[in-house]
Amino acid sequence: MTEFTDEELALDPNFAARFDSDDRRPPCQLYLISPPAIDAGFVDSLAAAFDGGDVAAFQLRLKGVGDDAIAQAAAPLQKLCAERDVAFIINDSMSLAKRLGADGVHLGQGDGDPREARKLLGPSVQIGVTCHDSRHLAMEAGEAGADYVAFGAFYPTTTKETIHRPDPSILGWWTALFELPCVAIGGITPGNAAPLVKAGADFLAVSGAVWGHSDGPQAGVAAFRAVLAQE
Repeated sequence: MTEFTDEELALDPNFAARFDSDDRRPPCQLYLISPPAIDAGFVDSLAAAFDGGDVAAFQLRLKGVGDDAIAQAAAPLQKLCAERDVAFIINDSMSLAKRLGADGVHLGQGDGDPREARKLLGPSVQIGVTCHDSRHLAMEAGEAGADYVAFGAFYPTTTKETIHRPDPSILGWWTALFELPCVAIGGITPGNAAPLVKAGADFLAVSGAVWGHSDGPQAGVAAFRAVLAQE
């Protein structure tokens, strides 16, 4: 049997319009990602961000830092997330998520199998998987027991190097066919988020637009409220 890539099986941009929208899906929510480096005062910045509006999840993603240092930095942030009823997610490392008792772990394509993560972390921990622009990877992640899939980067971003640039229609395709939530990620700002919300994103993963906002992280989160209200 001939196998085709996602690129060869081009997605009809109007695919999702063939289906009735699922009114049972909750409105799109914010999924906040840390800057790649933080200091001891970052807990105050995170608290300010939470003051700006509803945030469903916070992912701690620190690059080039050892697990012990991440664990030390995580303690006050994890406590704050628990107090604010925000899911605390660790990036990349199943073992660190286990060590910290995190609410979830987000896995890149090279960070291990969701089945392995489930065995290690148990049934209640949220497991997310980066799927770039690939419907095939997303379906594989779902079959492996992921709790959500992430597509992106939808827009240019300076937060991390990206080579994949999906069309927003992949969000509509996913939500039309699957109940599993999907996350849109990559260069998302209040000015360009609306097409992703309209296409069907369950979560907007945001970082630079919040931490780099000229009026601070509280204003950064608040700026997304009007976009999410269009749902």
